[in-house]
Amino acid sequence: MPYSVARRRPPHLRRTWLFCPGADAAAQAAALDAAPDVLIPDLEDFTPPALRPRGREMILALLEKCRKAGLVGAVRVNPLAAEGRNDLGVVMQARPAAVLLPKTGAPEQVVELDRAITDHERRLTIPTGSTEIVPNVETAAGLVATGAIVRASARVKACLVAAEDMAADLGAERGPDGAELAYVRQRFLVECVAAGVVAIDAPYTFSDAEGAGAEARHSRRLGYRAKSAVVPAHVAVINAVLTPDAEAIARARRIVDAFDAARAAGRDRAEVEGILVEVPTYLNAKRLIARDEALRGVHGAHGSRR
Repeated sequence: MPYSVARRRPPHLRRTWLFCPGADAAAQAAALDAAPDVLIPDLEDFTPPALRPRGREMILALLEKCRKAGLVGAVRVNPLAAEGRNDLGVVMQARPAAVLLPKTGAPEQVVELDRAITDHERRLTIPTGSTEIVPNVETAAGLVATGAIVRASARVKACLVAAEDMAADLGAERGPDGAELAYVRQRFLVECVAAGVVAIDAPYTFSDAEGAGAEARHSRRLGYRAKSAVVPAHVAVINAVLTPDAEAIARARRIVDAFDAARAAGRDRAEVEGILVEVPTYLNAKRLIARDEALRGVHGAHGSRR
């Protein structure tokens, strides 16, 4: 049954994007149980070439399970110059909400994928344009071209930055603190915000939950509201960080109320807990409240907020 675009969790409310192997039933079951906002069976690095034909078939059933569980079901195919067209020929039958394109280094790759997806949508009578494209920026060349990449197709609502491949391309030494990717994360976020698309932070590729939480909090401070993951246990940790808690919402409401009162009294600013509240802080507080309300709404429709 076709996935309803109207009922699909909107891109700006997708906090966790979890990758899982395309041909590993046990790993897929664990990924489903983790209940990420977006589940991404991967036919590229997570699936050995010999297992890709089997993986394509398994993904058909997995995406149907995503629909039943209220998750956004996506898929990462191989580059079209490799096996990507073979991947699409099968997985588009499952009507994925989004197709992730690895190693995106130029806007022409997005345009090529857009055309290929359009052909499949027409063949399968899927509403044209309903399948999103999520470029994966994994190289220095991709990073400096991010603005052009995300503007290459109206299908691009979000874009993801990589960790391991990016560090390898830079010749950087990878560490749990992610210091080697500091500029990458900030540059990528700026490019995405400027283009009006959701920036998805790189996964924490170490096993500990404490480190995953620390990195998610750092990402949130930078401005990210979405993060990818490769460990199912990290989903709950990241969701907790990227979901406004009661204390944060209460503080945001105090800021809004104090600023509204100050303006009503003819003052240009207010002071809340030692912070001088001006228009930008006021607007950020209102955005946080609106995000909390939107998340509550989508979880009321789809289930748990975890």
